[in-house]
Amino acid sequence: MKRIVKKHPLAIRWFHWINFPVLTIMIWSGLLIYWANDVYRLGWGDKTLLKFFPQSFYDALHIPFHLSTGMAFHFFFMWLFFFNGFLYVLYTIFSGEWRFLAPNRHSFKEAWQVVLHDLHIRKTAPPQSKYNAAQRIAYTSIVVMGFGSIITGLAIYKPIQLNWLCAICGGYEAARIEHFILTLGYVLFFLVHVIQVILAGWNNFQAMVTGFETEKIEEEKSTAPEIIETPGT
Repeated sequence: MKRIVKKHPLAIRWFHWINFPVLTIMIWSGLLIYWANDVYRLGWGDKTLLKFFPQSFYDALHIPFHLSTGMAFHFFFMWLFFFNGFLYVLYTIFSGEWRFLAPNRHSFKEAWQVVLHDLHIRKTAPPQSKYNAAQRIAYTSIVVMGFGSIITGLAIYKPIQLNWLCAICGGYEAARIEHFILTLGYVLFFLVHVIQVILAGWNNFQAMVTGFETEKIEEEKSTAPEIIETPGT
């Protein structure tokens, strides 16, 4: 037997589906800006272990340099990103949804158990309510990262007018590095999130579209003693 269970409120679904394309455009346009001056690499001194991005990357994909296009899209959609995130946080606070999303003192221990379960190392997953511990940490981290992106982004956008904000970030170069690292974090979150949605199956995806999911109900076997009639009684 199955039953229909309410999972996600309408507002949460709207915020989710608005943020998905907006954040995608922000990452794409941010890369257009970065590709005009791709200075970051992993290494030390003259030794480079990894460069973001090597020349072969541009040559293989025939990527043109569109700095002005990237800046136009980035500066327009950053306001949608900001207002959508701001309204999302307000909604979770006033609706009480934050109770399902915010990590508690057991979350980090249980998140590790969730990872072990997903890797098929641990047989049983830890108990969860609406979200498991790993989801609580991930979704809360995205909110914190979004706040960090707004702060560092404004520091890069107006380093003179907002010099105090730029100073808090450690200066213009530090703010740009922090902004880039946060972008890498979004990309990593995207990859893990999409993989987890695929592994969770249609029921999980359906819940974010319709707000409802189906749950299986196991029929309880009767434990009452069986009465047997015998002849002559």
